[in-house]
Parts: sequence; structure tokens; C-alpha cells
Amino acid sequence: MGTSLPLDRMTTSEKLQALEEIWDDLCRTPEEIAPPSWHGDVLRAREKRVADGTSHFKEWRDAK
Repeated sequence: MGTSLPLDRMTTSEKLQALEEIWDDLCRTPEEIAPPSWHGDVLRAREKRVADGTSHFKEWRDAK
């Protein structure tokens, strides 16, 4: 099914509203959304850096 939106005629506010509606709809069935295959690789690499002691963390208030 192809869907076409008149993006060139939509305001930024209308585009953001469309994104919010799509996101809300996707959130109703999260089990249908598989993470991308590369995501596991990134998480494993981060876990390895934590285990090796090469990752350093900041307090959230400092990171902001």
C-alpha cells in the first residue's frame, strides 16, 4: 500500500502532527517492531567497553 502526503503543502506543524499520529499508532503494537540487526552489535560493543572499563559515565544532570 502506498501512501502519499502533500508534504510540499504541509506546514511544519502539520508534518509534526502527522509524525506524532504515526508514532502513536506504532506504539500500540510494539511487538511488531523488530530492532534493526545492527542494534545488537552496538549494544554488545557498549557492554564490552563497560566491562573493559573504557567507557565512562556522567551524571545525567551533567550530561544535559
